[in-house]
Amino acid sequence: MHGTVDGFSYGLVTPLVAYLMACLGGALGLRCTTRALLVAHSWRPGWLALGAAAIGSGIWTMHFVAMMGFSVAGAPIHYDKPMTYASLGVAVVMVGVGIFIVGYRGATGTALFTGGTITGLGIASMHYLGMAGMRFDGKFEYNTLTVGVSVAIAMAAATAALWAAGQVRGFLWSVGASLVMGLAVTGMHYTGMAALSVDLHTTGTPSAGDSPAGLLAPMLIGPLAFLCLAGVVVMFDPLMVMGKPDWTPAEHKPGVPAHPHTFGRTRLRTRRKVALHESRTPQNR
Repeated sequence: MHGTVDGFSYGLVTPLVAYLMACLGGALGLRCTTRALLVAHSWRPGWLALGAAAIGSGIWTMHFVAMMGFSVAGAPIHYDKPMTYASLGVAVVMVGVGIFIVGYRGATGTALFTGGTITGLGIASMHYLGMAGMRFDGKFEYNTLTVGVSVAIAMAAATAALWAAGQVRGFLWSVGASLVMGLAVTGMHYTGMAALSVDLHTTGTPSAGDSPAGLLAPMLIGPLAFLCLAGVVVMFDPLMVMGKPDWTPAEHKPGVPAHPHTFGRTRLRTRRKVALHESRTPQNR
């Protein structure tokens, strides 16, 4: 029996909150990636790992916030927790691979294509693995063409986000890029949901069960807490906390804008020190 699906049980509340979660994770992740391109080489893996975890957690949280508004008439939904959390791990790992590629090879065409493809496939894998973790008295069926479109959207969004992170610009640039990324990722989610149809195994009166919100809310506490902590780390740079307010510029890589004034300032400071030293020597007194 064909099931009636409702993806907006709470109206526009869940899509809007889901979009905000995607934007939050994207903003934190892109900012971490941008800082990784500016700090010393030894700090870069930490910033890139934090960026991957932020983006992966934001996307995962976006997906399951949106799923709070998903229901199937007459079929209470449950979630397989190991598979649900596995989808989070897949998102973080595959996003991390893409971010590390761009972080170490620069925002070149090859790195962006490779990193964007892997990251996009990670986003899509998270979505469909999370859907596979849903348990109800029926099965999902997907339209292949629409699924392909959703995967293409994820790959394009990931590539654009990595390109934006590689531009090494100001905070507002990262915020704007995260808004676009959040829109694309949320669009990918609802495109994937549009490919969905439900075939129920049973007929008869609807059975009772817990609401998706009641089932998912406890799962979201951990990722939401992590996103808040990541936001604190981004606002209070560890280098600044340790008394090193100046970032050490990373080596120049293709795709990362150079800093032409850095060497000029260094030479000027050196000349001033030499002049001061010569003025204090005995023969100049």
